[in-house]
Amino acid sequence: MEYTDPITTGSTIDPSSSSRLAASLPTAVKGPCAACKILRRRCTDKCMLAPYFPPTETLKFIIAHKVFGASNIVKSLQELPESMRADAVSSMVYEAKARIRDPVYGCAGAINQLQKELRDLQTELAATQANLAIIRCQQQQLNDSMSFPDQSNLGSPWESYWN
Repeated sequence: MEYTDPITTGSTIDPSSSSRLAASLPTAVKGPCAACKILRRRCTDKCMLAPYFPPTETLKFIIAHKVFGASNIVKSLQELPESMRADAVSSMVYEAKARIRDPVYGCAGAINQLQKELRDLQTELAATQANLAIIRCQQQQLNDSMSFPDQSNLGSPWESYWN
């Protein structure tokens, strides 16, 4: 079965060769990146934000944009080498989420909270280990007091009185 392509004035395409044809065509533009979509700009091939804010992750850009602004994000990325930019974007998004949750302290508030929990858990662990040591000591004393004396030495202190 052949298909007549209306765009190319009557040329026909064999369905069995469609996979070869699709492979030879340039890939279609997937649309603007999330940053350009939100900012309503034309997304070019040289868009600095496209690799870090794909079209499917618009919320990621919205959060970062709300806290830092697009121009500050771009400036920050321009100052970094290419290899560090993905980590920088992840950090900016994390910081932005923390700032939205806690506008005063941001990430520092989350870090302080986690450090406090760590200190509390270390204190609890030390107390539990101390209690465990006390229980083991008591158990050892109980075992020592309940053990029977050796049968060979049982009569030796009293033998002098009976003889």
